[in-house]
Amino acid sequence: MIVQSVVEIILWLNSFMKICIATENLGKLEEFLSLLKGQSFECVTARELGIELHAEETGSTYRENAQIKAHLYAKATGLPALADDTGLEVQALKGAPGLHSKRYLPDPGASDGDRRKYLISNLQPYPRPWKARFTCTVCVALPDGREWFTSGECRGEIIPEERGENGFGYDRIFLLQPQGLTMAELSPAQKNILSHRARAVIAAIPILTRLMMESG
Repeated sequence: MIVQSVVEIILWLNSFMKICIATENLGKLEEFLSLLKGQSFECVTARELGIELHAEETGSTYRENAQIKAHLYAKATGLPALADDTGLEVQALKGAPGLHSKRYLPDPGASDGDRRKYLISNLQPYPRPWKARFTCTVCVALPDGREWFTSGECRGEIIPEERGENGFGYDRIFLLQPQGLTMAELSPAQKNILSHRARAVIAAIPILTRLMMESG
């Protein structure tokens, strides 16, 4: 019994050298992996562990949606999980699309390009510049229910023409100043410094590192 208990403890400790990235969005996953590269823990996905998950984002805030996803993945995988919820808030549209940025266009089959065109069409009655910000909330959750939050934002404006080939979502129409580049024109290295998600994830790294040290 003692040997079995020791083995179980060792396996539990080893498992905590991994972090589950709680997202089904391939663009987000790529950014997370890039931001967390070289850390003292291994990043995995639920799918890599043979677990299929789909989180229903039913929260009324970014914090609640990130919380829902992080706890779902942490409990299902038995690993610390990192999730985010992100939104684009446009001043002229009183903060829309905001929490519903991914579902802004009322068409479940809509592409990122469709959503960008829909946003620009809704902004036509308003004078430029169309000031906006990206905001991101990250939740780190453990299987035992403990949780931590960080956040980040990036201010800029929406432009009517698409520019750049990188990124996803609204990146091609979000212009950053003073860089004079859209989010989609930034190099991965630049985006890993300037973006809302980068700022939130970088702020979460000390939390993740501390958890790894405590578990080791």
